[in-house]
Amino acid sequence: MKLRSGVGIAAAMGLVMATLAGCKDKHEDSAAQEAPPAQVQVESSSVTDVVHVAAPERFRLTSTGIRSIDGTLAVTGTVNPDVSREIPVLSLANGRVVALHVGLGDTVRKGQMVMEVQSPDVAAAFDTYTKAVNDEHLTDVTLTRDKLLYDKGAIAKSQLETAQAGEDDAAADLRAAEQQLRVLGVDKSHPADTVKVYAPASGVIITQNTTASGAAGVTYTGASGSFTIADLSHVWVVCDVYENDLAKVKLGDSASIQINAYPGKSFQGTVSDIGAVLDPTIRTAKVRIQVPNPGGMLRIGMFATATLNVAKAAMQTTLPSTAVLHLHDRDYVFVPAGNGDFRRVVVKLGASLDGGSVVVQSGLAAGQQVVANALELQNTADQG
Repeated sequence: MKLRSGVGIAAAMGLVMATLAGCKDKHEDSAAQEAPPAQVQVESSSVTDVVHVAAPERFRLTSTGIRSIDGTLAVTGTVNPDVSREIPVLSLANGRVVALHVGLGDTVRKGQMVMEVQSPDVAAAFDTYTKAVNDEHLTDVTLTRDKLLYDKGAIAKSQLETAQAGEDDAAADLRAAEQQLRVLGVDKSHPADTVKVYAPASGVIITQNTTASGAAGVTYTGASGSFTIADLSHVWVVCDVYENDLAKVKLGDSASIQINAYPGKSFQGTVSDIGAVLDPTIRTAKVRIQVPNPGGMLRIGMFATATLNVAKAAMQTTLPSTAVLHLHDRDYVFVPAGNGDFRRVVVKLGASLDGGSVVVQSGLAAGQQVVANALELQNTADQG
């Protein structure tokens, strides 16, 4: 078809543009219908979030309290034996261990046999004892005879004195030989080639340096002992305290010890030593806490957290630990905001207290209400 005038051409062009515009509008309407609805954006500040629940009465509320609490310093450490209560078990006879009656970790009583040692020292000591018995017998007979002769005027007094001196020397040698047998643990009436070694004190064997058929005894190079017995009725908790905190710690400060193995239980101790040397790598000093250990609950090597009371008592805000939600390395509580809303508030916590409470250093005021079980509320909100 031929268009014979400019008006016709213009009309045709208008018809094409209208058609294109109509197609474009239909496409945009279709795209708008197919696009997903915009997501709801939840705005929250850096310190609070709002959680809404359908039945807020389900969640019991509790109030923050206020208590007089000593200033504290929390440090970590391990349980160690009190070295003043460690006793080595030594065999004074050198030789070979032929029998072990106890082992590492065993509890022993004072006087209990712990091992037997076969030793040539026994033979040498018994030989010395036998000769001393014979010499003393001979000098005693000589003295008795010289006394009789002196009474009859047959010998001079000097000869009698010589005989008396000989008897005294022989008796001294005999006593020394008997003492040597006792030290070695040998019964002079029933000699044997082995020495029985007994525990010098009651306690727990914390180190064992010999085995059956191993060597035992004391040499000139020194010996650490076949066993080490420790009285664990008192132990040390040795903690690392940073250089910046050392000025706060004083000898005699009280400390509360918490052990991972006994959650909710604390042990009381006293600072007995503050190390004079710092670790050059981590800049800490060793602080020693003396802790009673009735029943042996504290075992050597246990990890411990110690809370040192390093300042005078002050009034501080407290809160049940169940009201705290730990999330993303921060601590929160839920404060009621009305109409089923709860506001999640960041708090800064201090030391843990007896009875399941914690100190609140910031974020809440005394007497303020919070949800008693923060984890339960958070789980309900997540499920909703």
